[in-house]
Amino acid sequence: MNKKILANDGIDAQGKALLEKAGFTVITEKVEQQNLARAINEQGYSGLTVRSATKVRKDIIDACPNLKLIGRGGVGMDNIDVEYARSKGIKVVNTPAASSHSVAELVMAHLFNCVRFLYDSNRQMPVHGETQFDSLKKKYAKGIELKGKTIGIIGFGRIGQAVAKVALGCGMKVIAYDPFINEATLNLDIIGATGAVVVNIKTIPLDDLLTESDFISLHVPGGKVITKTEFAKMKNGTCIVNASRGGVIDETDLIDALNSGKISHAALDVFENEPFPEIELLSHPKISLSPHIGAATEEAQERIGIELANLIIDNLS
Repeated sequence: MNKKILANDGIDAQGKALLEKAGFTVITEKVEQQNLARAINEQGYSGLTVRSATKVRKDIIDACPNLKLIGRGGVGMDNIDVEYARSKGIKVVNTPAASSHSVAELVMAHLFNCVRFLYDSNRQMPVHGETQFDSLKKKYAKGIELKGKTIGIIGFGRIGQAVAKVALGCGMKVIAYDPFINEATLNLDIIGATGAVVVNIKTIPLDDLLTESDFISLHVPGGKVITKTEFAKMKNGTCIVNASRGGVIDETDLIDALNSGKISHAALDVFENEPFPEIELLSHPKISLSPHIGAATEEAQERIGIELANLIIDNLS
């Protein structure tokens, strides 16, 4: 079998080295979406790996009859027509566990940003810190601690459970909702502890989570999960984080909830109109922002690259 792979959104050096050791040729030069099918055919690629930027839809699949494998470096595969590809005999693989901890740390970073106003003070200090230091100190002096607060996690798979572990380490109470999981056992590996600390968490109904949570973090594959109906059920002053998929939170309803004070802060790593998020979100004074970087750590990318390489070797060798 042809062993030529196009890693169109890149692949970690460790993964590339594994593939090359196994006899694969790995090309990492980016091909623009409109030229993708032609490049796959002309260059004779048998495998294509992507992250979130490249889309592999029915038109690409139909145009590339010699494509044998599509690999997604990451969790969700909403940028790939998975079932259609598989119906054509193409292997479709991803790396669902490799980035969980990196996403969890970003969620917690956003929470700290919100409760201590760091995202806004980092904007204002370079501009006004020299002349308005005392007024800024007063403005940002009403932060709160995460310890002792309740975080509700919507979607309690690998990433949701990773968030729970970090939140527990910060002294938070964790509650969770997931229609497919009744209970999860979390093993917290704490340096210096004798053995793992084990915590069992039973999931609860969504309405209970909405009414009990001080903070809410979403980890679902898609769908419109939070709208004005769900916002109305939340505590006044709830903070919400979305590091899952754009559109999971209705962005118009979010702006309304922030402007009314129902929601104290929001943190967004993903957006409905990526890569062109709404300016009203980008400029809102109560939103902590990042450009879809949940899995973008060196450690996660190395794990993703190695896992993806092994999947390709297993399926195409």
